[in-house]
Amino acid sequence: MSVQKLLMVTQRVCWVVFFALVVTSLVTELPFSPHWVWLPAALALAIVVELSRRARRVHAHRPPAVEVEAPVVGRWSALNSPADKVPSHGVHGYGQTYAIDIVAEPEKGARPAFAWLWPLARRSSAFPAFGAPLFAVADATVVHASDGRRDHLSRNSLAMLVYMLLVEASVRDIGGASWVVGNHIVLDLGDGTYAMYAHVQRGSLGVRAGDTVRAGQQIARCGNSGNSSEPHVHFQLMDGPDLDTARGVPFAWRGIGVPRNGETFTAGSTEDSSQAPSPASSQATSPAGETALPTQGD
Repeated sequence: MSVQKLLMVTQRVCWVVFFALVVTSLVTELPFSPHWVWLPAALALAIVVELSRRARRVHAHRPPAVEVEAPVVGRWSALNSPADKVPSHGVHGYGQTYAIDIVAEPEKGARPAFAWLWPLARRSSAFPAFGAPLFAVADATVVHASDGRRDHLSRNSLAMLVYMLLVEASVRDIGGASWVVGNHIVLDLGDGTYAMYAHVQRGSLGVRAGDTVRAGQQIARCGNSGNSSEPHVHFQLMDGPDLDTARGVPFAWRGIGVPRNGETFTAGSTEDSSQAPSPASSQATSPAGETALPTQGD
């Protein structure tokens, strides 16, 4: 086990121990001073600082971008783009230094706006990105593919966003990478480069681990699983398949580049874009309930 992996696992264990001690102290008297309850939390925070220090040192020099095809077709808008800041999501963890979030914008007003008060949440099917097909960005081998986690309600209201950032995101981070990214696919593009698609729609996989895919082949659909405020595509390149130890790799989409925050772009031909499903035609339903990788910022 690498030092990076050991630190990641230890950090999660420390948080679990801390919360367990807090709960225990509420129902019974601990056999030691209450001050010791904070020791696991302090150790976890120290590990976070060390991981950040290591990441800054590793990413002091930006490697060259790897050009790949876009993972979607149609009209989309970018959020949390590495064209505006690095790390794009505020952290280097889980290989997301140069990650990007994109939301479907087939036409102005098609995507529900952020709600300050009401409604608190919407079903995933209310968003045009939900059910949109995802495509292989290059000829590759599937390293990981999972789609068993449910697509939860949106978190795109003020109250739900606060809940997601302060409560849900912390719980998911303790649970590990798969809790954060939700259903996801990892492709081995060769030459030490891997592509990761997060928040995949439940039950939408068209591939499994070990399969070989061609560039442009549909592999799944966009969903709202994991730490996500609304259905969107979280895409990143990285230098390894393990999200705990992988380092981010810059990307550029062929013919598009790297769209900036708020920039709208069209991927694929007009004919291809017209084939993207509407929310009503997506194959999976969105049950209520469940979550850095939210579209509003990690």
